Amino acid sequence: MKRHYKYSKHITGNKLGFVLVSVMALALTACTKNFEKYNTNPNSLSKSQSASIASTAFGPMEQAIYSNYQRAQNLSADGYSGYMQPGIAFGGDRNNLTYAMNDGWNTTGFNDQYTLVMSPVHAIATTTTIKTTNPEMWAVALLIQVEAMDRVTDRFGPIPYTRVGTSLTTAPYDDQQTVYQTFFKQIDTAVTNLKAYIADNPGKTSLGTNDYIYAGNYTEWLKFANSLRLRLAMRIVKVDPATAQTQAVEALNDSGGTLLTPTDDAAIAQTGGRENDLHQISGDWNNTNMSAAIESYMVGYNDPRLSIYFQPAQAGAGAYAGQFVGIRAGSLIGSNQSTYSNFANLNTTQTFQFSTPQLIMTAAEVWFLKAEAALRGWTAASVQSNYEAGIAASMNQWGASIGSYLSDATSTEANFTDPLNATNNATALSTITIQWDDSATQEQKLERIITQKWLAIFPDGQEAWADYRRTGYPKLFPVANNFSGGTISTDVQVRRLPYPSSEYTTNTTAVNNAVKLLGGADNGGTRLWWDVNKANF
Repeated sequence: MKRHYKYSKHITGNKLGFVLVSVMALALTACTKNFEKYNTNPNSLSKSQSASIASTAFGPMEQAIYSNYQRAQNLSADGYSGYMQPGIAFGGDRNNLTYAMNDGWNTTGFNDQYTLVMSPVHAIATTTTIKTTNPEMWAVALLIQVEAMDRVTDRFGPIPYTRVGTSLTTAPYDDQQTVYQTFFKQIDTAVTNLKAYIADNPGKTSLGTNDYIYAGNYTEWLKFANSLRLRLAMRIVKVDPATAQTQAVEALNDSGGTLLTPTDDAAIAQTGGRENDLHQISGDWNNTNMSAAIESYMVGYNDPRLSIYFQPAQAGAGAYAGQFVGIRAGSLIGSNQSTYSNFANLNTTQTFQFSTPQLIMTAAEVWFLKAEAALRGWTAASVQSNYEAGIAASMNQWGASIGSYLSDATSTEANFTDPLNATNNATALSTITIQWDDSATQEQKLERIITQKWLAIFPDGQEAWADYRRTGYPKLFPVANNFSGGTISTDVQVRRLPYPSSEYTTNTTAVNNAVKLLGGADNGGTRLWWDVNKANF
């Protein structure tokens, strides 16, 4: 496992550009306290100069959504979601995947978005004029920030957000409800700004190639804004159903639309020689493999995306070479590392190549969100039509032949067999099939929607883990070994990541208050605000 920082080299320009580079290069310790001293405009610039320099920060901020991907996401959410498992015995098999939390790994998942996203957005707001002279660019900055910081709050819970930059000595935390309310307000601003710009400047862009996601196409950014609102609305459905419905309906009714086809998918380009993170950790380092959970569903369903997502076990797997065999969550790798690490891994030859853009949201996900909204009675749309559109969009996105997949009413999740260690074997937990069944119960319909959504939004383990915690779907094998010391239930599974130890040494009062806001111990067994322990309906 390696650490890599590849972002600040993309920013060029005069003194303001240097300030943004400096902000993004801050040390990871105490990062939430270093904003205010960067707020003074270092030079008197014209409005056009200010906007031009600020625009160069956008691409690096976008790429920083996945900063330190292996530590921040792969060695936690990608595993907890049932997508991937390392065939490497990290930490002597005492690590996040066996619930022995690694503070060093989790620190990056907390700190980096402050240093590389929140801080430059704050600098842009306070040292440039774009909030007033280029509100469409400010809209994109807000959406980048919401996308990045939602990943942080959904890992940890309460986070510093609304008052970041207000003090040199402390970074107060907000409860998660406040964070989400702020997200929705920021999306409001983004939507308003984008609509105004599109109406007044049809077909024009002020960001262009400085934007690594949509190349300054603000019509697409508007679709993304509405889609992001819909995602966040569904996240809070069990804790605040009224707000969830209001926000979802607003997103669905907005004239700007949502992501509809794979051409709308939001993906971060690998410019400037940056390598796709999945290619790096799987193709270069051989540090991640297929999880038993996704193997059991994709094999059981005869899913045509299987060989697109993964490549079969390699020669080092011995007799298992050529088979799509995964690794159960929490397995003890130990002396079998040389074999497990050659089990099925990501298809880095055809799919996750060196320069493949990294997805942050797809049209397929949005169709499944629409299906759930219809299931909850928020719209008059057909649940079945949206569900099937989600599957079709995913197949189209990955270039898979859908064949008779939608009419398969018999295939279910398969049992899992670990060919190296029978104690890891697991019996299938789900009997849900693929074909839509309008006579099924609400709960069965939701399981069908979320299971297919889970298969479609691969490899975004962060979003998949959030869905699992919210709904309990798809049904995932519990960890084979739990070294949490009783703080995390094997059956309930991990609910969050603990705050970094650095927060307790550099932001002590604030993080102790955050634990009070959390409403439970600072460990992986405490539920987040929106992760309510009650029925889905």
